[in-house]
Amino acid sequence: MPVRIATWNINSVRIRLGLLARLADEASPDVVCLQETKVTDDLFPAEEIAALGYTHQHIAGQKGYNGVAILSRLPLGETGREDWCAKGDCRHIQATLPNGVVLHNFYVPAGGDIPDPAENDKFAHKLQFLREMADWWDKPARRRGAQMLVGDLNIAPLETDVWSHKQLLKVVSHTPVEVEHLDRVMASGRWVDAVRRFIPPEENLYTWWSYRARDWDAADKGRRLDHIWVTPPLAESLRGASVLRAVRGWEKSSDHAPVIVDLAD
Repeated sequence: MPVRIATWNINSVRIRLGLLARLADEASPDVVCLQETKVTDDLFPAEEIAALGYTHQHIAGQKGYNGVAILSRLPLGETGREDWCAKGDCRHIQATLPNGVVLHNFYVPAGGDIPDPAENDKFAHKLQFLREMADWWDKPARRRGAQMLVGDLNIAPLETDVWSHKQLLKVVSHTPVEVEHLDRVMASGRWVDAVRRFIPPEENLYTWWSYRARDWDAADKGRRLDHIWVTPPLAESLRGASVLRAVRGWEKSSDHAPVIVDLAD
């Protein structure tokens, strides 16, 4: 059967539980991958989310920050997680869907404000995280079968993924060194950018708009930080992709908009 998968940096699942319910009602994704759940596993609102139809859940959370979740209306097979950079900071989980697709949900470190690993430990952490991702997939055994990588990767790689390529070249999330590292991750897994298969690279596309803007929609100074990638065996099953920009305008919403892809049978 067809499957709809959404990824969303929700910026606190408990605060925005009502918005998750609205997303489930209006977009009806079969699987929702969340980042920045900001809650320990024992306090995760599992029952409330199960009442929305997402009875199959795989979570990894921390108090106050980070945290990822895979919420599914479909049964989940084998699940797991990796501890990148040996920090134990809940930035990756994976689960196998009924169609055999191995789904990876990532929250890559933001990297702080200074794009210099020598001066900024957060930026050094981000680059190391990306190096480990690339090394992890740079093995034939890792690339077997149909896989999907989703999440807040905190990098806008293309010139059309940011509101101003020139002005953001020295801003964390669009610096050449970050893009180079992300390109290596993509190459190591032979990943295909699912969203850009439907929305051409020549077209501006954003998934994040800062809270600092008085009128984020009018200013439209966005960045495409949230991504969905698939391996080549899954690419031909793609049937559509979209960014739900309107969700950014919901009352007290996250500063990220959900991204959705549709897969055929």
